[in-house]
Amino acid sequence: MKIRADILLAEQGLCESREQAKKLILAGKVRAGPDRVIQKASELFESKTVLIIEESCPYVSRGAYKLLPAVEKYLPDMKGLTCLDVGASTGGFTDLMIQRGAVKVYAVDVGTAQLHQKLRDDPRVISRESVNARYLDETFLPAQVDVMTMDISFISVMKVLPATNKLLKPGGWAFVLVKPQFEAGRKDVAKGGVVRDEKVRARCVEEIADFAEKELSYSVVEVIPSPILGPKGNQEFMAVFKKSF
Repeated sequence: MKIRADILLAEQGLCESREQAKKLILAGKVRAGPDRVIQKASELFESKTVLIIEESCPYVSRGAYKLLPAVEKYLPDMKGLTCLDVGASTGGFTDLMIQRGAVKVYAVDVGTAQLHQKLRDDPRVISRESVNARYLDETFLPAQVDVMTMDISFISVMKVLPATNKLLKPGGWAFVLVKPQFEAGRKDVAKGGVVRDEKVRARCVEEIADFAEKELSYSVVEVIPSPILGPKGNQEFMAVFKKSF
């Protein structure tokens, strides 16, 4: 038998009432298992599903923590800025930028129905679903953006950056999550999809940095190891770029 998420949360004794459960879900603080953020109180789950309240996370997804160190260091105030979030998924990066003052965030993803309801309801967020960012061009947005973030999977960022670069203003910031498991060759990815060799990880980062400098005229500001690991325990890296022209 399946039960609504808000009812299940209350029945499991994790909150005092169904109304409180709805508020926690809307705030993006309830997960089903370690990774899946519940987006709607009406979502149905088996009665044995273990729900978790992530009260310490102020964002709709813990993925925001992958971007947070770079933003805090280089762009803590985003007031008045327009942003593009490529590979938005649940919207951790989008939520972070909105909370930092961005006036508009285009949340782009190849999938559908992933963006958290809180962000769907926010007029500052424009959701663009079923979009393959590899084929974007200048006509996709009404104007170039000040900031571009990227968190994509199953494809190298080097195949997507040339397209998204067209949408970033000269002098704009690009925060690109480098995932060695999708950059390295098959022989360098261990069983289970994990890149364990530090030299391989370093090579992947270096190749992307060189590509950004030579092909896109980006300045490499810094590469920051992600404070949280990716799926299956992969170490990921946030590459911080500044567009020259």
